Formats: sequence, C-alpha cells, structure tokens
Amino acid sequence: MGILIDDARWPAHGRLWAHLVSDSDLDELHAFAETHGIPRRAFDLDHYDVPEDAVPRLITGGAEHVSGHDLVRRLIASGLRVTARERRAR
Repeated sequence: MGILIDDARWPAHGRLWAHLVSDSDLDELHAFAETHGIPRRAFDLDHYDVPEDAVPRLITGGAEHVSGHDLVRRLIASGLRVTARERRAR
C-alpha cells in the first residue's frame, strides 16, 4: 500500500499542479490528505490535485514521488482509476 505523487506539470489557476493517489485504498488517500492539510474539495474521483508548493511537504510526509507514467500505471493496477468516459458520465 502506498500514497503516490507525481511532478507538478499541469497548469491551472496560475499554478502548476501534481496528482496525489493511493495504489490501494481511497480511505488511505483521504486520511493522508486530511493529515497533510489537503482539502477534500481537491479530490477528483480517484486523485487529489495538489499545488506545486505542497509536493515537497507531501513527500517528506510519506508520499512516494513517482513519474506521471508510473502513477497512472499503478493507479490502473489498483482498480481505483476512473476513466475519462466514467468522468463524463458523472
């Protein structure tokens, strides 16, 4: 089990954003986010969007820094990935 974070590469709202995910359990992800001050409104079905300045703090707090490719691969393998099609249906 683990919490994963990728590099902040996605621009929005004048900032760069990273993704924070769990490779096994959404409850684990929510608990980690809450413990580290990431608001629930940052959750997007299978991940949290986190600002670039939070990345070092989250890594220090125990998130495993991985590439975006590895993050997606492990999220898919966990069965927690929400596809674009599923997102549009919600």
